[in-house]
Amino acid sequence: MPATAKRAIVSGMDEWVARYVEHLRSEVRASPETVRAYRANVVELLAHVYRDVLKGARAVEVGDLDMRAVRSYLASLFAGNEAATVGRKLSAIRNFLRFLRRARAIEENVALLLRPPKPKKLLPRFHTVEEAGALVEAEPKKSESEQARDRALLELLYGCGLRVGELCALDVDDASGELVRVRRGKGGKTRVVPVGEMARAAIDAWLLHRAKLTAEPALFVSRRGKRLGARQVRRIVDAMALASGVGKTHPHALRHSYATHLLGSGADLRSIQELLGHASLKTTARYAHVDLQYLMKQYEKHPHATTGKK
Repeated sequence: MPATAKRAIVSGMDEWVARYVEHLRSEVRASPETVRAYRANVVELLAHVYRDVLKGARAVEVGDLDMRAVRSYLASLFAGNEAATVGRKLSAIRNFLRFLRRARAIEENVALLLRPPKPKKLLPRFHTVEEAGALVEAEPKKSESEQARDRALLELLYGCGLRVGELCALDVDDASGELVRVRRGKGGKTRVVPVGEMARAAIDAWLLHRAKLTAEPALFVSRRGKRLGARQVRRIVDAMALASGVGKTHPHALRHSYATHLLGSGADLRSIQELLGHASLKTTARYAHVDLQYLMKQYEKHPHATTGKK
């Protein structure tokens, strides 16, 4: 720990930091990593107040943690940190000041009046057609029934562009015939999505195994016959990615791949919007990774795009 940081927590603050750490451990039951990170953020704040606000004139005291001090600390973070990192550090400071306020050491948690910067909304990567195919058709070392389930599961994620929560909520009756009925979409909306032949065949193969495991309505269940949750689905996708050699991925990347490949095959954005269940066409355009080259090719079809001269 830097010498300035050590000096920053002398006087009354060393005791408060120690009490806060004990609070996180015994009352909040935070993980050791969380405790370590929160303590480091608090010490960083105190070091900043000592060095840049008090100019080293004296040790930091509880009363020094006012709006000016916290705002100065937050401003200092913008230069060398991503927006998400600034947000996490501000969250830690809010938590510390909340602890101090409950202990009646301060009158107001001024950090609640400050807003973190908005992080960039980065979309997960999408896979090429070859990568998506390898991922869906991978065969990790599992039982025959689990392989059948995992294949059907990925066929629906990629072949229907479902969200993980939508997939987990499916019942057997929702995936009968040539359509999948999504009853618990985002915003509580219901929609229907076509099921391709490969997905239909994979679902039918899985249903033969599923019938021996459970009588519950859930389409996808564990070995114990219980409905799968989002974390279990992510672990399944991780295993398939490892077996396929595709590399680290995420279930949502298959949803992006679905939209992108539909667009590349000639589907229009409005149709893709309906299939994905998006309220905004702008969101669909981002999901489908619309690129300039594609848009230029589409524009060339416009009657006034060219002069007609060769």
